[in-house]
Amino acid sequence: MLTPDVVIAVAIGYVGLLFLIAYVSDRQARNDKAAFLRSPFIYTLAISVYCTSWTFYGAVGSAARNGLEYLAIYLGPTLVFIGWWFVLRRLVRISHKQRITSIADLLSARFGKSSRLAVLITVIAVIGIAPYIALQLKAVTSSLQAIAGVGEFPGRTLRGIDEVGLALAVAAGMALFTILFGTRNVDAKEQHHGVVAAIAFEAVVKLAALLAIGIFVIYAGGGLEAIFSRAEAAGIDIYSTGNFDDRWVAMNVLSAAAILCLPRQFQITVVENSNENHLRTAGWAFPAYLLLMSLFTLPIALFGLTSMPAGANPDMFVLTLPLSAGQEGLALFSFIGGFSSATSMIIVESIALSIMVSNHIVMPIMLRVTQGHGVASARGVSRLLLNSRRFSIALILLLGFLYFYLTRDSDALAPIGLISFCGVAQFLPAIIAALFWREASLKAATSAVAVGFVVWAWSSFMPSFQSSSPLVAQIMAEGPWGLAWLRPEALFGVESIDPLVNVVFWSLFLNTVTLVVVSLFTSQSVLERVQAALFADLFRRPGAGAPAVIRGSATVEDLYFVAERVLGAPRAKALFDGVAGAPPPQFIDRLERELAGSIGSASAHVMLSKVVSGDAVSLEEVFEMAGETRQVIEYSQELERTSAELRSTAQKLEEANTQLRAIDTEKDEFLSQVSHEVRTPMTSIRSFSEILLEEQRLTADERQRFVKTIHQESLRLTKLLDDILGMSALDHGEHGWDNAPIEAEHSIDRAIEVCSALARQRRMQLTVGSRAPSAVISGEPDRLCQVLINLVSNAIKYNDAVEPMVEVRSRTGRGRYLIEVADNGPGIPKAERKLIFEKFARGQSGGVTAPAGAGLGLAISRQLIERMNGKLELLPGTGPGACFRITLPLL
Repeated sequence: MLTPDVVIAVAIGYVGLLFLIAYVSDRQARNDKAAFLRSPFIYTLAISVYCTSWTFYGAVGSAARNGLEYLAIYLGPTLVFIGWWFVLRRLVRISHKQRITSIADLLSARFGKSSRLAVLITVIAVIGIAPYIALQLKAVTSSLQAIAGVGEFPGRTLRGIDEVGLALAVAAGMALFTILFGTRNVDAKEQHHGVVAAIAFEAVVKLAALLAIGIFVIYAGGGLEAIFSRAEAAGIDIYSTGNFDDRWVAMNVLSAAAILCLPRQFQITVVENSNENHLRTAGWAFPAYLLLMSLFTLPIALFGLTSMPAGANPDMFVLTLPLSAGQEGLALFSFIGGFSSATSMIIVESIALSIMVSNHIVMPIMLRVTQGHGVASARGVSRLLLNSRRFSIALILLLGFLYFYLTRDSDALAPIGLISFCGVAQFLPAIIAALFWREASLKAATSAVAVGFVVWAWSSFMPSFQSSSPLVAQIMAEGPWGLAWLRPEALFGVESIDPLVNVVFWSLFLNTVTLVVVSLFTSQSVLERVQAALFADLFRRPGAGAPAVIRGSATVEDLYFVAERVLGAPRAKALFDGVAGAPPPQFIDRLERELAGSIGSASAHVMLSKVVSGDAVSLEEVFEMAGETRQVIEYSQELERTSAELRSTAQKLEEANTQLRAIDTEKDEFLSQVSHEVRTPMTSIRSFSEILLEEQRLTADERQRFVKTIHQESLRLTKLLDDILGMSALDHGEHGWDNAPIEAEHSIDRAIEVCSALARQRRMQLTVGSRAPSAVISGEPDRLCQVLINLVSNAIKYNDAVEPMVEVRSRTGRGRYLIEVADNGPGIPKAERKLIFEKFARGQSGGVTAPAGAGLGLAISRQLIERMNGKLELLPGTGPGACFRITLPLL
């Protein structure tokens, strides 16, 4: 039987195993005997740190509560690694060249090495990740209590420690492990091989545990078909719980953004990357890993809902299902899998955030404090960095614990994770702009991130304290100062959408708009322009480094003193080997990049600026420093753009010429058709007129018949000319009427009344089917009646059925008004369906030649309906006859 002592002992033993793996791997890497640690598969397994306890426990709970919504958590990252690989490649390439250490360092480096922007990003990241760390603590404590049986007995604790104390103990343990192996080196850019090896091992453990639970569920449930059948019999319908709606889209956006913006994902995917080509393997291997992780989520959820007692926590099904079946060993293995998911996230996230805090908050404060004494007074920089990172790890986990303490009444894990996802997603617009938009400015990036953060903090972060704060609960219900349109979950009065969709839309929309607008109305500094060019031309200039933007004089001793304090004596000595006399600007630039790998680009730039004395750098000097090569490159790029514009112009001229030739051909065909159509009635009129003039022995009946024929052909000719003029007017937009609100049903009544005589003449049944009670549209009643008369008369003329029948019906629905004219005649052959609305096209009805006409009626009818913002179409044939449908928008 699993006792609390056994569970705690296994957890401690597992942490010890991770400690051993990390220690051995780190030692092997230092001795250059661990090439396998730099393999693409170890790298891919480390990226799976994305799969935390949220995906191990929470995905099953999400599937049980919200159906297929959980798939969005896996689909977003898959789309990024398959479809956005070029963004990942650019991130890795710029990281290697600029020695980027974090997301804050990336944005700081791009936007003029700004310390203020780096601080803002760091603060937002620490606050935004606190809910995610709290989620891991909650998952670990819940799983410990579940497997030890504490949850079955109200008031019972684990070894006398309640949930809060247990979470505090877990946080302290994770802090100790992370400090031991995550802060051994001051160089933040140096890969943490020991930690990566431990994370890769944990990735295998959690995947194996989840697959084992899935196989057990399939076996215990009698197979997939039996599990789904029982769920259906129990009335569980996972396919009708709002799947693939706007909330699902929002979750896809957040998960895709998270794989780029989460500090731990940036740390593993970008900073820990030792070879850019590893992304090729990760591009298919990581999505495959996610597929395996989600393979049994739905069966586990359905089996738990049908076999566990009512009220059981769905988030813990992966533990409670094997426990209920007496499979204690499997339950313990599942606990270790969930424990791995949580520990790996906490370790890597804490390392990434501690680097950001030390480089972008502690170092700037130290530089400001020592401003009057120079860098020489800042002895022990390496020790300060390491201690600040260790303190930061403890502080970050403490913040996560505090968030857990204040929100511990929440039952579901998934919503907590979405809060963090939405928070870090505010970095995405700035990251994309940094990589691809040369004109994006520092002020724009800072303003955009700040606006997005405020909206997120108000609409997502603050509401999570509703259960612990009466003030927050009041604001949630009434809005601040009674302003309902500022309610966090219905921002700006939008109450018809899900709260998650609300915060995702408004935060990212306002974030992006601010970034674009402020960039258009602000200018960049000298350093911003230089860095923007480096980021934008990353692949155009494969061998180029950053131009030296720190100029002036400095002694080798002063520079060595700085390097030794930050990098350590061995690395500083290797870096300065062979450097004598006055260091050239290129060496100072190289030294800045080396320092940036330890303390971030902004702090490195400020530190060297204190040591190097010289004139201020003007705009002209910066471009002079870039050299003639840069000017030649820009001139070449301008020539390329001009050449591309010329090619585009030539292509457009060719397309216009082709279009003119097509119009000329169409004109010739049109004139040929018109002359043919005009010649036929004119020939008849001329022939019968000559007979009347020349023949004197005609009877009265014959004269009457000939005159009648001439009259009919004249009317036919007149109608043809009217149709041609009407078609021309429609083609040129001269429709001659203004749409106005009309009752469309009246037009149907008029058309039926006009066509009734023709139907009686043909001994045909003209029936009226179901009718809409009322339909107010924007149109012109006479034109609509004209179209309906044309459709009904065509149906009558072409119908040669034994018992011919034409039916007119109408209905409304989804803001549309539909009229259908159907008959039971021979229909329209498939070969003629595509041409039926063309000018001068006349169909053949069952092999019988169509009645006389110019073939313009349907072409004119379609254009008339389009002028009323509607659509005329021939429905696919599903039976005898043809059916035309008119669709018009309702007012």
